[in-house]
Amino acid sequence: MEGQKEAKIGRRGRVAVVVLGDIGRSPRMQYHALSLARQASLEVDIVAYGDTVADNPSMFTKDTTPPDAVGELCKVYMAEVGDCCSMPGRNNPPSVPTLVAVKWASWLRCSAFIVDWHNFGFTLLALSLGRRSFFVALYHWFEKHYGKMANGSLCVTKAMQHELTQNWGIKAAVLYDQPPEFFRPASIEEKHKLLPQMIEVGSCDPNETLFTSQVGNGIFLKRNRPVLIVSSTSWTPDEDFGILLEAAVMYDRRVAALLNEVDLTGEEILSNEVFDGNEFLYPRLLFIITGKGPEKEQYEEKIRKLRLKRVAFRTMWLSAEDYPLLLGSADLGVCLHTSSSGLDLPMKVVDMFGCGLPVCAVSYSCIEELVKVEKNGLLFSSSSELADELLMLLKGFPDECNALNSLRNGALEMGSSARWATEWEENAKPLISEASPQF
Repeated sequence: MEGQKEAKIGRRGRVAVVVLGDIGRSPRMQYHALSLARQASLEVDIVAYGDTVADNPSMFTKDTTPPDAVGELCKVYMAEVGDCCSMPGRNNPPSVPTLVAVKWASWLRCSAFIVDWHNFGFTLLALSLGRRSFFVALYHWFEKHYGKMANGSLCVTKAMQHELTQNWGIKAAVLYDQPPEFFRPASIEEKHKLLPQMIEVGSCDPNETLFTSQVGNGIFLKRNRPVLIVSSTSWTPDEDFGILLEAAVMYDRRVAALLNEVDLTGEEILSNEVFDGNEFLYPRLLFIITGKGPEKEQYEEKIRKLRLKRVAFRTMWLSAEDYPLLLGSADLGVCLHTSSSGLDLPMKVVDMFGCGLPVCAVSYSCIEELVKVEKNGLLFSSSSELADELLMLLKGFPDECNALNSLRNGALEMGSSARWATEWEENAKPLISEASPQF
């Protein structure tokens, strides 16, 4: 009845996007909110933690503290379940209170209730309590029981869709994560401006950076520049950053052996040799690691003790504007994400593909729904495999690394073939319309 009354007076429909976590670190839910406002012409309430304010007149952000935060007159409630975040410093939204609260709110308001399954909360809880824990079993029951009450469901992979159908009795539509338009390859001008702000090494000449050189009005990439490798991590136990550190040590030592170098001073000479004009068959590597998390300081201390000669690390936290530019400026991405359920995909890789950035990713059950081996990336299961891939891909960088260039072309093709707005229009919008016909 409320929908009919609104239609008669020409009011727009309204939807609440509920995130029991920081909306600023929940990009998929941000994109949902934008699509609901732009593509479905709905007024959107975001119910979440954090101080994020959406830059759209049809979107309203509500902190979850006020008691009436979920009491708005909404015709659709969309709730997230599982760990949806790819940005650094992730929080895992507890699905049990979210599902229960949103289900009751939708019942009281006679509204549709849609769940977007990003992962399973009980598998995340099992990481700390163990699969046999009574609390994990109870959590699983609540998640399944209230999840089945939804008027519609979305999920992130075909593997998760199969699990929901076969073992949960839930019919879900697959909505793959896709990069928004602002994830794209960076221009040479953007690289020349951005990278010196992040990496304070080398020459003081404003026309010279570690990667670029400006001559007159022209900007050029240096032939002897280091390889820029980016990894985004939450610095938590579910992403074993030690694999990357071990691979870096192996790369450093194997290159020394291949080149018969014995004078390992252990001092980082990345910038000096670049500015001296030296070139290498196996290039220097610069890893930029973005993110916040509980184990960050522990690993930073380990990095300081490595004393590598050919590999350098920088850790940082980037703004929402600079993060896509960094990905668009990099040469290779590394993903350490492993799934607690084995059924979700790392959104950080999706963003990398949007920037045309090939990826080396940890292998697990459904990752090949996203990373196509030898087309847009490679998979590894150990630090030794990752070191082998770095040596194979980067030999002859930047001009004679055909394997890396082939993967980059594949990443560019995948990143440009589909974008979030298209995927949402084809898969999410019909489900929302079916769940709430008044829209």
